[in-house]
Amino acid sequence: MMDRDRVLIELPYRMQAIATLNLAMNLSADLGAAPMKLYAGDKLVIEGNLHAFTNPAIEAGIMHCRALLEFLGLCDKKGKLENRTSRNPTDIGIEHFNTPDGTPLKVVTPDDAASHYPGPSEEVKNALLAVFQVANKELAHITEDLRDSPQHARLIEIASRGIPVLMVSRFYTPRGQQAPDYKLTRRPRDDQATESSNPS
Repeated sequence: MMDRDRVLIELPYRMQAIATLNLAMNLSADLGAAPMKLYAGDKLVIEGNLHAFTNPAIEAGIMHCRALLEFLGLCDKKGKLENRTSRNPTDIGIEHFNTPDGTPLKVVTPDDAASHYPGPSEEVKNALLAVFQVANKELAHITEDLRDSPQHARLIEIASRGIPVLMVSRFYTPRGQQAPDYKLTRRPRDDQATESSNPS
């Protein structure tokens, strides 16, 4: 299989991992280390607390964020969000793909990335930069860093919402392709559903 074909298969998986990161961050913020039970069909297979899901989902999701930002052509250069100036010979980036008329796609500049967000452009650039900064830490310290740094956690949450949007607008749409179904739906807890159906 050509490397580009492999990348096309991996991209939706990475986008879903980022959606899982966003879900895990929101669950962690709302529920902390609440008890968790994992069922396979009707069989209870794991008991523990919610961190058993949220911590690895957050750590993996951040790595997928970085991978997609690099695919789009972005990087951290001395603490500033910039474009990559070169790639390794085996790297595949957005510029290796074409529009339907054969025009190569362009790498995403920091200003391009910021233009797709409703918030201030500096906040967006800082959010994407935070992905690189947090991902470059020792893996075991990622979730600890996010708990200790509310600012980093807020920026990573912003990035986790925006990176899939960038992929759709700068990669799938210009190629004339439908975006993959990467979004996840969070179900309300039973007690929340009961409370909302029985207002006091």
